[in-house]
Amino acid sequence: MSNNDHIQTLGEVSRALFDGYDDAAYSNQFEYGVSESVVRKIWEQNKEPEWMLEKRLTSLKVFQEKAMPKWGPNLSKLDLSKICYYARPEWAKNAQTWDDVPETIKNTFERLGIPEAERTMLAGVGAQYDSEVVYHNLKQELRDKWVVFEDMSVAVNEHAELIQKYFMKLIPANDHIFAALHWAVWSGGTFLYVPKGVEIGEPLQAYFRMNVKSGGQFEHTLMIIEDEATAHYIEGCSAPKYNTPSLHAGMVEIFVGKKAKMRYTSVENWSIDTYNLNTKRAVVQEEGYMEWVGGNFWSGVTMLYPCTILQGRKSSCDHLGVAFANAGMEVDGGAKVIHIGEETSSNVLMKSLSKWGGLSTYRGLLDIQPGAHNSVSRIDCDALILDSQSKNDTIPDIRVRNSSSLCAHEASAGRINEEQMHYLRSRWISEDAAKTMIINGFISPIVKELPLEYAAELNALIALEMEGSVG
Repeated sequence: MSNNDHIQTLGEVSRALFDGYDDAAYSNQFEYGVSESVVRKIWEQNKEPEWMLEKRLTSLKVFQEKAMPKWGPNLSKLDLSKICYYARPEWAKNAQTWDDVPETIKNTFERLGIPEAERTMLAGVGAQYDSEVVYHNLKQELRDKWVVFEDMSVAVNEHAELIQKYFMKLIPANDHIFAALHWAVWSGGTFLYVPKGVEIGEPLQAYFRMNVKSGGQFEHTLMIIEDEATAHYIEGCSAPKYNTPSLHAGMVEIFVGKKAKMRYTSVENWSIDTYNLNTKRAVVQEEGYMEWVGGNFWSGVTMLYPCTILQGRKSSCDHLGVAFANAGMEVDGGAKVIHIGEETSSNVLMKSLSKWGGLSTYRGLLDIQPGAHNSVSRIDCDALILDSQSKNDTIPDIRVRNSSSLCAHEASAGRINEEQMHYLRSRWISEDAAKTMIINGFISPIVKELPLEYAAELNALIALEMEGSVG
């Protein structure tokens, strides 16, 4: 890994672990910028069917007609003509055993905890490096139950009927400019299919690593959780620091069946170079349940609003998230919930931290539609501002379109409580330790929902962010 000018370290976690890059060789790195030629090359590289090329080219036309968003963070420094939209590492292949992964790539993932976690707690693991999935595996007992956990680029051919039924059904190309771009240039990602009645007790995990300079990563995640099935998926992400912009515009589509349960956990830890412009959406049928748990760190600019469509009667969802905006960072995130079915319920709990001039914004949508009678929603977004330069905004959009439904919304923004600080300092606890304790208490409702290893990583990342902080 390369040396960085400044390395923060805490125990076994350091910024160098994430910000350093590999001197990897690339057998197929396309020219910068997006064009029909690039789109066709991606299609050819992934050996996809003809119908996928049609979708790609149609999406490219939509992208070329779309304008950049005029709301939210300033994206003027993101030059899409200077992004590499596809980079295939030399000797990359979708290995079924860890021993088959090339040493250079294997060393990177081993430093990040892959596949150690697989051996201790996971039902399956996927690993993507730039544009290519380099490893994918699933426990045999789940294969025997007809569970599919596969590289999306492989699944397009091996499970074509399922893919065609659900692909692009939740997020159309005309949704926004980065949706259209994603559909044109997507590569890699995860396909998960859980048959009716199958419960997966252990989490499945995928880790996405971006390494190429001025790179773009556009993995696509498609998940089908059939009636009465259960699954938990964990996603980790990171990227190196080059001091040139990079782009992450992945996409997630999740279909949750009747009485099914799905939890999607994401800890995104990109570099300050990264524009993290991700789109995630789920639709839930009768008595189904969808849970989003997320941590967002270190991206220069983030725009991320996971969405749940509560279509079926008595369907429900939880959105839990924590974000940290440090110097030079703008985190614009939140949640969208659309109630369609009767007696549906939702809960949104968001925590944000900002320091050294960071800007954090909660931007959310709650839409309880006319037919969603007797529905209930609660929204709670809290911000902790750790200095006099940082800022926080709350921008809720709440629409309750019938008289039988209820919505409660609370928002707060403030600094560290001086009485709490005084109490801890009077017990001979140092100032930095006292602040860390208060912050850990503030984010604990989110952290306690994470698997142990990820909760430990998130706490360590918070502590790294807090090093040298002056409240």
